[in-house]
Amino acid sequence: MNDVFSRISADIDSLKINAYTNGLMELLDSEAMSPEQLEAVALVFAHLRNQKEETIRNTLLKMSRLPLKEPKTFDSFDFSLVQGKQIEALRNLPSLTAVNAGRNLAFIGPQGVGKTHLAMAYGRECCIHGLKTYFLKAPELNQRLTDAVKYGRESSTINALVKPSCLIIDEIGRCVFNKESTRMFFDMVDRRYNKEGPNTMIFTSNMSPNKWGEFFGEDSSLLCALDRIFDDATVFMMKGNSYRGKRLETIAIETGRPKPGVTRKD
Repeated sequence: MNDVFSRISADIDSLKINAYTNGLMELLDSEAMSPEQLEAVALVFAHLRNQKEETIRNTLLKMSRLPLKEPKTFDSFDFSLVQGKQIEALRNLPSLTAVNAGRNLAFIGPQGVGKTHLAMAYGRECCIHGLKTYFLKAPELNQRLTDAVKYGRESSTINALVKPSCLIIDEIGRCVFNKESTRMFFDMVDRRYNKEGPNTMIFTSNMSPNKWGEFFGEDSSLLCALDRIFDDATVFMMKGNSYRGKRLETIAIETGRPKPGVTRKD
C-alpha cells in the first residue's frame, strides 16, 4: 500500500502539482479504496507523467536543431569499427557523465570519421533526458555573432547561447571569426565556464585546438577562451578512413554512336 502512495506522490511531484498532494492522499485514505482501485489511480498519474515527459522530450528535440527525420543516435554509430586503448571512454558517452560533471567534449579528426554523428548523438541523448540542447555549425555561429554586433544584440545573443545545457558547435575551422566575433565567442565561453548545473560544450573540427588560432581574429581573447574550454574537457583524437560512401553503388555504362544498320531507340 505504501508503495502505491509513494509512486503517486512521485508522479505528482514530477507533474508539479505538489500543492494538491495532501488533499489527494487524504481523499484516497478516506474513501478506503481497495488495492485494485489505488493501482488504477496510480496508473492514471503514471500516464500523465509519461505524457508530460514525452512532450518535453519532443519539444527539446524540435528546438535543438538536431535532425529529426534521420536522427543521429549512439545506436546507429558502429562502435565495432572503432579501435584504441581508451575505446571505453567513447562507449561511455551515452551515460552523459560529461554534461552532468560540467566537462566539455571535442571530436577532432579528418572528414567522415563520425565526429558530427557522435556530437549529434550526445545532444539527442541530452534532450531525451530533459536537458536543453542547441546545435549550430561554426559558420552559423560566426554569422550570428556578426549580426549581433551589427544590430546591437550582443547581450541577448550571448544569453541564448549560454542557456542550453549542451551547446554543440560543429566544424570549427570552416570560417574565420573577426575580432568582434572572437571577443563575443570568449564572452559566451566565459559565461558557460561559470554556469552551474548540467553544462557541456561540444566541438568538432578537422584541426587540432592548437591550430584554431588561424580562424579567430584576436589572439588574447581566443587564448582565454581555449583556456576555459579545455580546462576540464575530454578530447577524442579520431583517425581512420571515412565512413562516407560505404553504400555507394557504382554502375558502369557505355554510350556512343550506334553501329551501322542499328536504329537507336531512346
